[in-house]
Amino acid sequence: MSNNSKPFEGSVRIPPLGLEGDLVVPESAFGIVLFAHGSGSSRHSSRNRYVARTLQQAGLATLLMDLLTSEEEQIDMQAGHLRFDIPLLARRLVEATDWLASEPETRDLNIGYFGASTGGGAALVAAAGRPSVAGAVVSRGGRPDLAGEFLPLVKAPTLLIVGGRDEQVIELNKRAQAEIRTENRLEIVPGATHLFEEPGALERVADLARSWFERHLNEPTSS
Repeated sequence: MSNNSKPFEGSVRIPPLGLEGDLVVPESAFGIVLFAHGSGSSRHSSRNRYVARTLQQAGLATLLMDLLTSEEEQIDMQAGHLRFDIPLLARRLVEATDWLASEPETRDLNIGYFGASTGGGAALVAAAGRPSVAGAVVSRGGRPDLAGEFLPLVKAPTLLIVGGRDEQVIELNKRAQAEIRTENRLEIVPGATHLFEEPGALERVADLARSWFERHLNEPTSS
C-alpha cells in the first residue's frame, strides 16, 4: 500500500539519547527499513549504504543510525563488548522504531529491519519486542542465534542471507532458523564470504532484501 508522506532526506537525532541517523524518505514510500549495523561498524557502513540505495530506488524509506553514543563507541573501541550487547542494541532499535511511528514523515509507513552481523540478532529481538509493528526482517551475514529465547517470539517474516563460504555462520543461521516460528527463508549466496566482497555478491544481497521488503511491507501490519 502506498503512502502520501512527503519526501525527506537528512540527518536526524533519535530520542531519548539523541543517537545520530541518516533518514531518506522517497516520494510515495510504502515502507521504511531500519538498519542495524554489525560489530565494529556504524551508520556509515558502505555495504549497508549500498543496500539502502537499492531499497530507496524501489520506493522504500531507510534509516541508518548509530546504535551507540560517541562515548560508548570510544569504550567499545577499547573493550569490544558493547557491540555484542544484544539487549542494549535491540533496545536502541525499539526506541528508533517508536520514534519513526510518531514522526509525520514516517508514522504511516510499515517498518522493516535489516541487520548485519550482530545487528541481525538485535533486529530479531527488536522485532519480537514490537510484533504488531515490525513487518519484515532481513539478516545479512548475521548472528540470529544471538537472539536466543526471542526467536520463537518473532512474528515478522524473516529472511536470513549468508555467504556460501561463510560456513560457521551458515551453521549458526540454520540453528536459529529452526527456532523461528514465523515465515522464514535461508538464502545462501554461492561463493560469497562473510562481508560479501566478491563480485556480484552484495548486489545479490540487495536484490534479495528488496524483494523481501517489497513483498511484506506492502501488506498491512497486524496493528
